[in-house]
Amino acid sequence: MASNNTTAAKIKTRFLIISDTHALDHLEHLSNIPRQHADVAIHCGDLTQGSQLHEFKSSIQLLQTVDAPLKLVIAGNHDFTMDIPVFKKKVAEYPHPDTEKVFAAYGNYGQARELFSGTGITFLDEGTHSFSLDNGAVLTVYASPYTPSLGDWGFQYHPDYGHDFTLLTGDGLRDIDVVITHGPPRGIFDYTNSRHRAGCPNLFDAVARARPRMHCFGHIHEGWGAKLVTWRKSSGEKASHLTDIDNEQSVSIDKLSEFKRRLGLHGESRVECSTTSHCLGDPHPLKWGLQTLFVNAAIESAPGDLDDESLPLTQPSWLVDLELPAAAS
Repeated sequence: MASNNTTAAKIKTRFLIISDTHALDHLEHLSNIPRQHADVAIHCGDLTQGSQLHEFKSSIQLLQTVDAPLKLVIAGNHDFTMDIPVFKKKVAEYPHPDTEKVFAAYGNYGQARELFSGTGITFLDEGTHSFSLDNGAVLTVYASPYTPSLGDWGFQYHPDYGHDFTLLTGDGLRDIDVVITHGPPRGIFDYTNSRHRAGCPNLFDAVARARPRMHCFGHIHEGWGAKLVTWRKSSGEKASHLTDIDNEQSVSIDKLSEFKRRLGLHGESRVECSTTSHCLGDPHPLKWGLQTLFVNAAIESAPGDLDDESLPLTQPSWLVDLELPAAAS
């Protein structure tokens, strides 16, 4: 479990969280991405729809408009050219591929990654990363683009075999502030339109044991929302959303059904940014080690909703205020 040091200095830190922009670059479609300052901007993957170079360039252009000194990005399943073994496999599947045309559209192996060089955007590989922020705080994140699937997109694994989300170290759990994944954990904002849970049980187990301040993700567009989860005192051999969450002490911040209801009540098509704050003095200050804020920040509307002209093309981004430890003096 993460240490719960209440005496150390804490610094209020603002996060802008988005996911699943799928190469949307028109600001009139993305008016819900705020222009005010954030300390950290996080994109949880699916920057593109088809992993073409022009889509990555559009996403980079969008992220460069965000006012944040630290911008963190991971890949999603649609960004399959970032997963070079998968990209090579796709090219090899064509009997006589015209590699010149393929590379003109998708880039050579590794070229999409190179686009981020010198942009001020940090592309994260799977693993743990630490950053010293301009506001004086220290941020430690665990990132992973992997999701369970039987398809052939990027960064995916067979649901029956699972994936090793290595949040553990040899001497115990890391003190991880934020977990950034493309997909949700099992049981948290992972219902599809068909009412199927698409989240990963291995990921839930890892996060339940690490108990970060926040876990942000996307992938399941119709799972958009946020919830402050309170953990039960101890986990069993395998943590589960059915046994390890104290629902009576947890706080629902927002979910897609409520967002749609508000749009219907007010007859609005403009999408506002959603905000939540869990600092000392707020109604629900986050208790690190006892609580985790979960955020599904999928921007693009769910596939089944895109045909409904009464709904906006995008869902709200998230502005989240949390307290982080101060850097050692």
